[in-house]
Amino acid sequence: MSNQENQAPRAVIVVSSHVARGSVGNRAAVFALETLGFPVWAVPTVILPWHPGHGRATRIVPPADGFAALMRDLEGAPWLGEVGAVLSGYLGDAAQAEAVASLVAAVKARNPKALYVCDPVMGDAGGLYVPEAVAAAMRDRLLPVADIATPNRFELEWMRGRPLADNKAVIDAALEAGPETMLVTSAHAMMAGSTGNLLVRRGEVILAEHRAVANAPNGLGDLTSALFLSRIMGGQTAEKALQATTAAVFEILARATKRGADELMLETDAQSLSHPMAMVQMRRILHSGGERRS
Repeated sequence: MSNQENQAPRAVIVVSSHVARGSVGNRAAVFALETLGFPVWAVPTVILPWHPGHGRATRIVPPADGFAALMRDLEGAPWLGEVGAVLSGYLGDAAQAEAVASLVAAVKARNPKALYVCDPVMGDAGGLYVPEAVAAAMRDRLLPVADIATPNRFELEWMRGRPLADNKAVIDAALEAGPETMLVTSAHAMMAGSTGNLLVRRGEVILAEHRAVANAPNGLGDLTSALFLSRIMGGQTAEKALQATTAAVFEILARATKRGADELMLETDAQSLSHPMAMVQMRRILHSGGERRS
């Protein structure tokens, strides 16, 4: 048995968008994971010159059959035992969801302790920015097999089909959704002028708050998912992972906006990924629906 096989699998397969310029999708997740010492297999679901929020641009989506064939190759790769987690984000086509689910099953068959993190990237306060068929595929095919999900509040609202006017409603929706652990970004904050990340597990609900930052660059959700996964894989408790993730993302966001940057500057602020100094307000929330299932 090789030394690699003696070690806990640390590689992460990240399946998300790729932009030539910017720090969103795979560009954010891969950089964060590799900076923190996790090898990454990166699979692009769509290729863009920049984030669509910067303006219309060419969009290249791999043909569905070609994408599925590539994913099957990964399922049969001789190095699959290296993989400790799969993280999926933005999908370019609804058919990609089935290929992602198949890959997750193959990884878990090889390594039953492997984690699957579903970041159902589909929309924000302005509504869906993917076709409804893509959003439905993430909700119906990927969310049910996820160990961890990281939707923003608006995505959770769409998936549950109702507005979530307060954190009690967010918690109820998160518990209904299925994954054992759900990290809901853009949750309702208790402090004025703040925003929150709400961690919901059976028997545990924790809110991490930080000051809201106007005109934030894109990529915060992608970065949050990757950092939270890296902390969990590194052995931290969910609470510690939430605190460190929230602090790092806020610190990087605040520094980028202070410079007037239109993208997160991960390459400049890499130290914040591993050793964030920002203060985060942590609150445990009592909730009657949070008991663990027997």
